[in-house]
Amino acid sequence: MMRTPLRPLARILAAREKGENPDHIERENIRLRHEELRDKARRGSEGRLLLLGGFFVIAFATVGLRMGHLSATEPSEPKSMTIGAGITAQRANIVDRKGRILATNLSTYSLYANPQNMIDKHRAAKELAAIFPELKEERLIKDFTGSRKFLWIRKKLSPEQMQAVHEIGDPGLVFGPREMRLYPNGRLAAHVLGGASFGREGVHSAEVIGTAGVEKYFDEFLRDPANGGQPLELSLDLTVQAATREVLYGGMKLMQAKGATAVLMDAYSGEVVSMVSLPDFDPNKRPRVLTSGDASDSPLFNRAVQGVYELGSTFKIFATAQSLDLGLVNPATLINTQGPLRWGKFKIRDFHNYGPTLSVTDIIVESSNIGTARLAMQIGSERQRAFLDKLGFLDATPVELTEASGAKPLLPKNWSELSAMTISYGHGLSASPLHLATAYASLLNGGQKVKPTLLKQKVTPPLGERVVSYETSVASRDMLRQVVKRGTASFGEVEGYAVGGKTGSADKPKPRGGYYDDKVIATFASVFPAHKPKYVLIVTLDEPSIHSMGETRRTAGWTAVPVAAEIITRIAPLLGLRPEIEPDAIDEITLTSN
Repeated sequence: MMRTPLRPLARILAAREKGENPDHIERENIRLRHEELRDKARRGSEGRLLLLGGFFVIAFATVGLRMGHLSATEPSEPKSMTIGAGITAQRANIVDRKGRILATNLSTYSLYANPQNMIDKHRAAKELAAIFPELKEERLIKDFTGSRKFLWIRKKLSPEQMQAVHEIGDPGLVFGPREMRLYPNGRLAAHVLGGASFGREGVHSAEVIGTAGVEKYFDEFLRDPANGGQPLELSLDLTVQAATREVLYGGMKLMQAKGATAVLMDAYSGEVVSMVSLPDFDPNKRPRVLTSGDASDSPLFNRAVQGVYELGSTFKIFATAQSLDLGLVNPATLINTQGPLRWGKFKIRDFHNYGPTLSVTDIIVESSNIGTARLAMQIGSERQRAFLDKLGFLDATPVELTEASGAKPLLPKNWSELSAMTISYGHGLSASPLHLATAYASLLNGGQKVKPTLLKQKVTPPLGERVVSYETSVASRDMLRQVVKRGTASFGEVEGYAVGGKTGSADKPKPRGGYYDDKVIATFASVFPAHKPKYVLIVTLDEPSIHSMGETRRTAGWTAVPVAAEIITRIAPLLGLRPEIEPDAIDEITLTSN
């Protein structure tokens, strides 16, 4: 910038020529320079004031907008500022094999309170206690008038409850949107589904996590957003499940049983089409776990998987099949059944005196303990153990339930020859009904092992290792068919469906050792149609008792068998099985000529 000199030479010379005082020129230039400096300083000050004013306007606008936003939104709980994943509320549906909903999500609201915003705390407490009977008015008043700034009232609300709270009209009672798990079929398949509850919770959402059953086993899959909402498809058939439960419940009441269970399995794929355990519960209102006493007294107890029982004479077909497969006997081989059979100080007896000998087939038909024990003696304890291991009786069942891994069979500490003899007729080894269903399917489907599953198999999985030959499998089916035709399961006949099966009535063990004299676990293990197996059905009743023909009956032939027959009658058409004429054996056909 060019500065003007205070005494410019040209003007000074001109002034002197005119006789003027040159000092006036200097004073005038000084005045002009001061005015210029003052104007410059004023413009700088005005710019700074304008900038500062703009800053204050922006700052106040920002604060005002934030305050407006906060006043228009609902308050939230204080949170520590940590890095972590947000709450994922959405959970995939669970459907049956035909796509029908078993578990889904429902949009609802939670209720919480901000006591500092409440107008009439005592009135609000009284009204809330009237709406929610489980809440105590005194406790609510104490919480509302204390130092708490946030208080959960209810995690889930029905529309009616929400409207009732609305009518209280207190601004300190606030609703938060969330999703809850809904089981539209109530008790149906409760033990399979298990249930869900809330994990991490906020006022605007809550994490829904599985607590039992497939909800817990597949929790990661059901919560994974990467699956795009794809439902979990189970092998259950909802209509079959409903029919099975209805009949089983009626049978349990009629037989005055403490509990009951039924497992229906596809004999080739291992798919569990129905699994019922009674008593059951509503997963929408899952009860609390028992902290004392017998676990089986809780409705949460899944008898099909967690119930580990001595399954009695249903095991006899395994000893018979192994003897056949080893070539030790054939179906017509006569076995010494003269009793009692002595082993050291122990005696093995039959329920009835069947005479000095029975054929292998009739050992199964008449359910001879002595005959089966003699077969076990021929097999030997080591070979018996290896065979039962192949059938899955030595390990927990691998089905997709969290409860299954803890339900391991109870095995003898020393698998002696005596153990082999008693295990051959179902005493000394305890397993679950699902174990039994898997073993029957593996034995009777042609002799190849299946793996139980609760997932729908879009393609029939390849069969596992061979456990017996095809011929042994066919012979075992024929024997089981004879049990229904002329043996201990005669009440199990269902016309058109050729039911085969084996009864088992095992004395119920006492908690502190020994057995009850008047309590049994009654089981009927069945297959239908026996000549062309499709399904295996296991029915077990805990402490059944029925008065018939002047006597109190507890055995499976009088209790579990008729219940299973009624179940098959109801579900066979639902499974798409048409009644058909059972083919006769070749030696039963009479040739005639015209």
